[in-house]
Parts: sequence; C-alpha cells; structure tokens
Amino acid sequence: MDYKQAIVVRADLEMGKGKMVAQGSHASLMAYKLARDADASEWEESGSKKITLKVSSEAELLDVFMKAKAAKLPAALVKDAGHTQVVPGTPTAVAIGPAPEGEIDRITGGLKLL
Repeated sequence: MDYKQAIVVRADLEMGKGKMVAQGSHASLMAYKLARDADASEWEESGSKKITLKVSSEAELLDVFMKAKAAKLPAALVKDAGHTQVVPGTPTAVAIGPAPEGEIDRITGGLKLL
C-alpha cells in the first residue's frame, strides 16, 4: 500500500511564497503528529511522499478539512497568528496524512496542484 501526505493551501489569500511554505509546513507537522504510528512508519520508510494542492476559498479549505476528519484521517487545520500577512485566526492550510494514498485521494483528488 502506498502512503502520502496532502498539504492544501489557500491561494485566494495571495500569501508570499515563504508564508505559504511556512503555513504548509505547520500543517504537515501537525497532521504527522496525529497519524497512527504504523501509518507514519510506512510513510517514512517509503520516502515520505507529499503533494501540495490549492483551494480558492476559506469555505473550500474547511470543506476539505471536515471531509478528512469525517473519514477519520489525521488532518490538521492551521489558523495564522496574524503577525505578518493575514488577519489573526485566518485559516490558511490543511494537511491530511500520512495515510493510505487512496483514502487521501478520495478527498483531494479534484484539487489542483499549487
């Protein structure tokens, strides 16, 4: 079975590249900490595959997050502290997994690459 992690970032906020990377990194680490040990180990041993995708609104980001939670996948939602480019509390990114690739694809398969 193949494992991966999907990182989903809001494109509508027009964050700088560094900010997007930071927000995606926060989400990635948060979701990793929620993963089952067996899934995390399989993912690490197979190269820690990641994919970065985009959504165009807060509603779309929250929908992805809620679908992942409903599917009982490890999922993390980042809300920015507001120190730089966005208003405090703004949802900026979601990460799902590590988990089986097919389970993540059911939720993120229709999203575009960042």
